[in-house]
Amino acid sequence: MTSRQTTVRLPEELAAEAEAVARVQGTSVNALIVDSLATEIARVRADKDFTARAKRLLKRDKELLDRLAR
Repeated sequence: MTSRQTTVRLPEELAAEAEAVARVQGTSVNALIVDSLATEIARVRADKDFTARAKRLLKRDKELLDRLAR
């Protein structure tokens, strides 16, 4: 699996809490963020309302792109 580096700005209090949680879990803040993001993505993928909205938006975007490509 390849990785991509990105910058995330966290509020100071959230960053401190993330560091404390990661330290107690014996992991890095990076691993905590990656695991949390993966969990959230899995949650929204299972959300039928979310997937229906995403499909509608993607369809609309495709229609707009098709019109612009003419």
